[in-house]
Amino acid sequence: MNPIVIIPARMAATRLPGKPLADIAGRPMILHVLDRAREAGIGPVAVAAGEPEIVAAVEAGGGRAVLVADDVPSGTDRVHRALAELDPFGTHDVVVNLQGDVPTLDPLLLQAVLKPLADPGVSIGTVVCPIADEMEANTSSFVKAACAFEGDAEVAPALYFSRQPIPWGEGPRWHHIGVYAFRRAALERFVTLPESPLERREKLEQLRALEGGMRISVARVAHGPFGVDTPADLARARQLLSD
Repeated sequence: MNPIVIIPARMAATRLPGKPLADIAGRPMILHVLDRAREAGIGPVAVAAGEPEIVAAVEAGGGRAVLVADDVPSGTDRVHRALAELDPFGTHDVVVNLQGDVPTLDPLLLQAVLKPLADPGVSIGTVVCPIADEMEANTSSFVKAACAFEGDAEVAPALYFSRQPIPWGEGPRWHHIGVYAFRRAALERFVTLPESPLERREKLEQLRALEGGMRISVARVAHGPFGVDTPADLARARQLLSD
């Protein structure tokens, strides 16, 4: 595998507008995410930016960014468009889509997301972590994956994703972490698929891939990254990265 990591970032976040450029320890948040992605050591890292000011901030910090017009329906489409400019000759056969709001990301998570692609029949790899309690299981903003790991296996097929606490019955439940490793051909196909019925119902983009017949497998990790979505989250990130 020869991966590239692309981080979609735009200023118009609903709950925290301008968050890619929010100051954390004297630097824009997007640069902290770039640092974490580089530390993973899986391949080059770039930002797919929705606005020129994000491009300027990334380049001022020594990173690479490309401007993608803000008329795309999703972050995945933004990544796809940026890839055409970043790698026009198809050097990279795997594309990791990493959200730009995880400044405290454990770089090992980006290594984990590649593990499902060891199976040549898997189109998309992603990551899950254990659900801690019933409150988390019943919170719709925590997306659940229907998957089961045999023994000490680190990878399992994902049969479904839902905002409901699935699967039913005794046993572990898994919180889906929205980091994806696409085979390049899978990404090319995904962006041509129309929005699917279950995707509309659950408001989960990954269901489009499953309904389109693509295979998704998940790697398990101990815990998920801390995402910055609100002013309170930003305050916490500033505290965590202040040392």
